Amino acid sequence: MLVLGLETSCDETAVGIVDEKRKIRANIVATQFEAHRPYGGVVPEIAARAHLDKIDDCVRAALKEADTNLDSIDAIAATCGPGLIGGVMVGAMTAKAIAAAKNKPFIAVNHLEAHALTARLTHDVAFPYLLLLVSGGHCQILLAKGVGDFQKLGGTIDDAVGECFDKSAKLLGLGYPGGPLIERAAQGGNENAFKLPKPLVGREGCDFSFSGLKTALRQIVEDSENLAAPDLAASLQKTIAEILADRVANALKMIDTKPTALVVGGGVASNQKIRANLAALAAKNNLPFVAPPPALCTDNGVMIAWAGLEHFRLGQTDPLTFRARPRWPL
Repeated sequence: MLVLGLETSCDETAVGIVDEKRKIRANIVATQFEAHRPYGGVVPEIAARAHLDKIDDCVRAALKEADTNLDSIDAIAATCGPGLIGGVMVGAMTAKAIAAAKNKPFIAVNHLEAHALTARLTHDVAFPYLLLLVSGGHCQILLAKGVGDFQKLGGTIDDAVGECFDKSAKLLGLGYPGGPLIERAAQGGNENAFKLPKPLVGREGCDFSFSGLKTALRQIVEDSENLAAPDLAASLQKTIAEILADRVANALKMIDTKPTALVVGGGVASNQKIRANLAALAAKNNLPFVAPPPALCTDNGVMIAWAGLEHFRLGQTDPLTFRARPRWPL
């Protein structure tokens, strides 16, 4: 069984192909970092136009890498939300067109579920598992009970952690994308140099808040004449890692059934400091800690293909009339 997956929800045009044996047959990702860098963030119109320019070439490249063709593909999957709707529509309509032309089943994939299921592709994690999903647009804790079956335990009440990284990097003059640049700068910094606030830490529940943290960092930047950016980057990274670990610790206390693992997914899951703190928390609770390879944490077509395959082998497909949507909670 081969499934083709298209991902265009933000600023990566990505196409992946996977099989039922969890083998990645193709993983093509065309980034748009340079196009958005002057603006310090993703510009939706620029992103959508870039997807239009790149999607056909990415599909061809994926088929070539997998040494296959569309006739040999069993199903076509695409991100149909949530995300920047202009970009989402590019991938969704391309996938529908292929499905219609080749008379193949179509699967509409929830982008968040694709991140959530990636650990089952890379580590064959069994349900139920506890998932921290952290990215540029999302920050939530979920209990993954099954394919299409997720219980939300907590989420951000304002900004996502990835957005906090991006805006903080801009304040520090590091550029875009913020997460990798903050992590790189932090390697040469003193993580105890600045005491930053940890909103909601120590309180009950699993919700997050990062707007106050951004405000505090901005005030430090504005009040400092000779700011050591590496020190502030390291302090910010440490603070975020501790916030995330605190909220996940609360989630572990809230659930009745012991999870099979603690899983982290999403683009921010590439951060090694965050992984280290979560790994320590998992060990403290006698749980395996699972983090997919960084290349499969950021947006990619492989995760869409795999989520599509998970649904397809359960007999679940979608009509070509399925509408793309900017918001699609799990």
